[in-house]
Amino acid sequence: MKALHNLIEKIKPNFMPGGKFEKMHTAFDAFETFLFVPAHTTSNGVHIRDSIDLKRTMIIVVMSLIPCLLFGMWNTGYQHFKALGLDSSDLMTNFLFGAQKVLPIVVVSYVSGLTVEFIFATLRKHSVNEGFLVSGMLIPLVMPVDVPLWMVAVSTIFAVIFGKEVFGGTGMNIFNPAILARAFLFFAYPKFMSGNKVWVNTESVDGAATVDGFTGETPLADAINGGVDAIPSFMDSFLGFIPGSIGETSVVAILIGAAILLYTGIGSWKIMFSCLLGGITMAGIFNLLGLNPFMEVPIQNQLVIGSFMFALVFMATDPVSATQTDTGKYIYGFLIGFLGIMIRVFNPAYPEGMMLAILFMNVMAPLIDHYVYEANIKRRLKRATA
Repeated sequence: MKALHNLIEKIKPNFMPGGKFEKMHTAFDAFETFLFVPAHTTSNGVHIRDSIDLKRTMIIVVMSLIPCLLFGMWNTGYQHFKALGLDSSDLMTNFLFGAQKVLPIVVVSYVSGLTVEFIFATLRKHSVNEGFLVSGMLIPLVMPVDVPLWMVAVSTIFAVIFGKEVFGGTGMNIFNPAILARAFLFFAYPKFMSGNKVWVNTESVDGAATVDGFTGETPLADAINGGVDAIPSFMDSFLGFIPGSIGETSVVAILIGAAILLYTGIGSWKIMFSCLLGGITMAGIFNLLGLNPFMEVPIQNQLVIGSFMFALVFMATDPVSATQTDTGKYIYGFLIGFLGIMIRVFNPAYPEGMMLAILFMNVMAPLIDHYVYEANIKRRLKRATA
């Protein structure tokens, strides 16, 4: 690392103002600060000394997503060999096959998104925003494994431009960019993102097609079409041995990520807890009503199928698009869980209700904080008067 640091310091003057490549200063600065702690210091205004900066915060979130990524690679191979009726018990074979399908999606997400980030940073003459370190990983994990790579690129570019840059970049956006990318594909290309079907890869390892194709029901579609008895067992859903989007199937992997976020203080336990409580409340109400088969799905099954847990841990807790007040976090999280299950059950056309619930609550977050602030002001005024 010392040799790399010395090399960077040697070429650095070329990228500084007045150097041969001064127009590339933004890109160089992003690369340098990604590898090493930046030497930037504040010169005015109020500032706080801390041991962690935004890049390190984002890296911790990426680390928390690694278990979901690794399991998603394995599950892609597992579902592939299972669909063909072949032996699916070889851990490494499943993982290597899945890696061939998943890693290109991750690469396309990062390349397309960071390209837009660098362009905007260069035009605006400011440093590259670190937020896409997380969004670039989240976007592939909420995609089906069969999504065409050009769709990944288009949706990622759309999310970065219209979800972040038009608002001023990281820290200014009102929508979660990863959710926006998924929503864009959901409405623009519903054939690939309907949520009712999941495509399972049926090509052999060498690329030759063994069957024309295989389309399996997702657990959500099983519940809609066949009722409680048709959905996978709770344990299969909890462990993740089911079809679904790349990173959303295994609750175990998601909980490992949640533990990392909570231990480091990056994720909000208030939002996670209240979102879980909201989902339990809505699912419990539906169980009592029991007006259709989907309402009869047990509470524990509603929580482990679809994107509920993944959205609860990694999407709802986005510190930028979520509420900022403590009381607001409880309200915000509860309504996401409540509405997510409601949308899923009331409108089978949108079985992944968490996506729409989070986008709706992203819009409502400032309003929630506003009323929390107003309530606090009124209470303080009453105490002052007394």
